[in-house]
Amino acid sequence: MSVYNQPRKRVIQFIMLGMVILIITRLFFLQVVEKKYSKLADANAVLRKVVYPSRGIIFDRKGRSILSNDAMYDLVVTPINVKNIDTAYMCEILRIDKEEFRRRITSAIIKNGSRRVSVFASLLPPEMFGRLQESMYMFQPGFELVQRQIRSYPFNAAANILGYIGEVSPQMLQKPAYSAYNQGDYLGMTGLERTYESVLMGQRGIQYLVKDNLNRPQGPYEKGEFDTAAIAGKNLRLALDVDLQVLGEHLMRNKIGSIVAIDPRTGGILTMVSAPTFDPNLLTGSYRARNFSRLFADTTKPLFNRAIQAGYPPGSSMKPLTALIALDEGVITPSFGFPCFGAYTYCGRPIACTHHNAGHAANLRLAIANSCNAYFVHLYRMEVDAAKWGGVKKGHQKWHDYISSFGLGHRLGVDIPGESPGKAIDTAGMNKLYRGQWNSCSELYVGMGQGQVVATPMQMANAMCIIANKGYYYLPHFVDKIDNDNTELLTKFREKHTVAHVSDSVYMPVIYGMEDVVERGTGVSAKIEGEIVCGKTGTAENNAIVNGKLTKLKNHSVFVAFAPRDNPKIAIAVVVENAGFGSTYAAPIASLIMEKYLHDTISVKRKPQMKTLLEYNTLDPVVREKSKLDSLNGASAKMTSDEILKLYFRD
Repeated sequence: MSVYNQPRKRVIQFIMLGMVILIITRLFFLQVVEKKYSKLADANAVLRKVVYPSRGIIFDRKGRSILSNDAMYDLVVTPINVKNIDTAYMCEILRIDKEEFRRRITSAIIKNGSRRVSVFASLLPPEMFGRLQESMYMFQPGFELVQRQIRSYPFNAAANILGYIGEVSPQMLQKPAYSAYNQGDYLGMTGLERTYESVLMGQRGIQYLVKDNLNRPQGPYEKGEFDTAAIAGKNLRLALDVDLQVLGEHLMRNKIGSIVAIDPRTGGILTMVSAPTFDPNLLTGSYRARNFSRLFADTTKPLFNRAIQAGYPPGSSMKPLTALIALDEGVITPSFGFPCFGAYTYCGRPIACTHHNAGHAANLRLAIANSCNAYFVHLYRMEVDAAKWGGVKKGHQKWHDYISSFGLGHRLGVDIPGESPGKAIDTAGMNKLYRGQWNSCSELYVGMGQGQVVATPMQMANAMCIIANKGYYYLPHFVDKIDNDNTELLTKFREKHTVAHVSDSVYMPVIYGMEDVVERGTGVSAKIEGEIVCGKTGTAENNAIVNGKLTKLKNHSVFVAFAPRDNPKIAIAVVVENAGFGSTYAAPIASLIMEKYLHDTISVKRKPQMKTLLEYNTLDPVVREKSKLDSLNGASAKMTSDEILKLYFRD
């Protein structure tokens, strides 16, 4: 061997020697110095138990728990360890046959393999858990009882807001987003449970227990030296007022529609009702799957969140926005009047107006108070035909830009999933609809909230926040605070969004017109003693395809408002489907919600009005007959109007 290769050989020898020394040192540390792993490996009588953390609790704006935790148990199985057990006795306890037993074992192996833990029977009823606990030593080590935190809802309200939790599916586990979960874990499926899953879930712990010769746990192994503590999830503090939520759900019983109320100063959602609703306790416990199937199939669609997913023509409630655009563009002044004598006839087809008397649209304030259709469709035409835009197509796009800045035609970004964008047609949409051949008469209905414009109740309420604040809003949201928060989840809800660049002076004629609606116009049923309420009634046309033909159905009742006029504290939108004029049902419902929030009580003078609203039923008789929702909701659905009134009025 060449002498020139000797140094290279020594270097390799030293490297090999160093690696051997490193491995020996590490083995010495693990086996002699650090005894944790050797102890666990030698301890055949040690049971490894996953400890699930307490999920975060959700509180309303007054610190009341509206969602908390209860304990139940799952029976889990490790298939490879199932040996020599009394299968017949277990089947008797679980009320299944041996074929079902084998099917579940096979399913566990297919899903997770024979060496991993799978849920065999979830959320055991108390009597079943008691019998299993007494006899558990007969089924170990293959089977084990694992405590689960399930949700409970003391107010039986806000189901579509809070959401529900469910077991993570095998399909989810294959996705990187769910890498932190194991088979059998639970996670938020809808509502706030889903949006804030990362802070509500907490962190799992591990506990090691000593077993006796009958496989019964006897206590902590090595005094808990090797245990890892579970970390509880963080609590959420909401802007929601649970008293308003319960009141709203009472007022909307036997009706289809929605209520959304927002604090315009912060964007915090005070209440959001989607009717018909359901008791959220139906989706907890051992009967969750069965109840979900029944809710999903119910003819009233209680799982459909109408507050953020249903789209309605806003009707006359959009007229204030049409007025703001015209004022900001400078095409009118507050003194602008229009000679309406019962119809708008300038586009070759008459558009009816509810008023015929001369002067009912002599200026903007009167036109809003009297809800003159002719006035506002004409304003839309003036806005898009304004010479400064250089043509109707550019003018309509400018109109669309305004409407978009008011929060229509796109998702606002509320902090629960499933929000619909609504619709507000832009120039590209008009070109497609009319093949490029159109003018300001083609869709003039949008000026009065009909035609190619659709809004969710959440968008309508947010638009009221903009008018109440004279030009800005915060993204509507439920969560006001997260305990011990170190995330950026709430940052976007603190940012102020300025709308267009409409001046404060432009808003006042619109606000005064809305005040007149309630004081002496179509919204007098929304009056609140001691408060100046600004509102706008709406009657949204309701057309549907029936037996292949476009059929006009009973109109939807719409009302939007804010109060008080100066320093507003609440903005609201109410939609009651198939209820006719907005002043009939939507306006008084909105008024009762606002009064309760502003005064923390409801005047006894309004008891007869509230009784009428509680007893009014807008459900289609066929839908009502087929629905099983009342039987599912139980006692709360069976309360009479008089029993509900006692909750709000003293005798």
